[in-house]
Amino acid sequence: MASPLADRAVRTPDDRFAGLPGYDFTPHYVDDLAGYEGLRVHYLDEGPGHAREVFLCLHGQPSWAYLYRKMIPVFTAAGHRAVAPDFLGFGRSDKPMDDDIYTFNFHRDFLLRFIERLNLTNITLVCQDWGGLLGLTLPMDMPERFSRLLVMNTAIATGVSPGPGFMAWRDFVAANPDFDIARMMRRSDPQMTQAEAEAYNAPFPDAHSRAGVRRFPAIVPISPEMEGADIGQRALRWWREAWTGATFMAVGVNDPVLGPPVMASLRKAIHGCPAPFEVAEGGHFLQERGEDVARAALQAFGP
Repeated sequence: MASPLADRAVRTPDDRFAGLPGYDFTPHYVDDLAGYEGLRVHYLDEGPGHAREVFLCLHGQPSWAYLYRKMIPVFTAAGHRAVAPDFLGFGRSDKPMDDDIYTFNFHRDFLLRFIERLNLTNITLVCQDWGGLLGLTLPMDMPERFSRLLVMNTAIATGVSPGPGFMAWRDFVAANPDFDIARMMRRSDPQMTQAEAEAYNAPFPDAHSRAGVRRFPAIVPISPEMEGADIGQRALRWWREAWTGATFMAVGVNDPVLGPPVMASLRKAIHGCPAPFEVAEGGHFLQERGEDVARAALQAFGP
């Protein structure tokens, strides 16, 4: 039986994704995630299906799997499998139109069910922005599935504000819910071409398709009573006390919100995290310079 959410969702037409620069990947779909039945979820699944290592690449806001187009080929060329889902409300996944549907637990539970549905194991978690805010809370509830971490420009939300940069971003999105995504992406990394920047707009042809984008900043747990704050607190303890896997941290230095100071705090919270790989020209969306990051991570992880 389809979830009631499916009745109030839109699907971006496929032709919006035709000919995007640097994005020649085969789409994959599931529509039977437990609790999300009838909502079609898109994901990339590249490399050999039997590969021992699975790189699970989680995007943030307002991006989608396109963000990983430069990193995935590096992982697969090394013989690994790379899986990159589009969160519900993003990319080629279905998009519930009601803003209130999008909560911390709505997204987190979706990721848990997705991992179970594909039966992913020996996972290297690759995360940035909301991919980390959510992704870093997953391994503590399924530790047997995760073995390594590649973390970029993100944080664990524990009920404390990340700082004035984030608060300015939250207020901007609240005041400008239909902000120009392409313009924002190019401003974050000027090396991006206009065509690449416009590809980030592809999933969102109208206001009905943008509820997930609008909603994310408002649901970051910045006070202890907010949904997800207790989960973040538990995750923080887990990374400090229970994590034994290999970690690689990369930092886009030019990120005004989740840059070096925030990442230095996160490094202290992750047991055994080495000094970060810093990209001086990199901004918040460090994956736009992802080839070097991916190669450095593979070298650090070793065979």
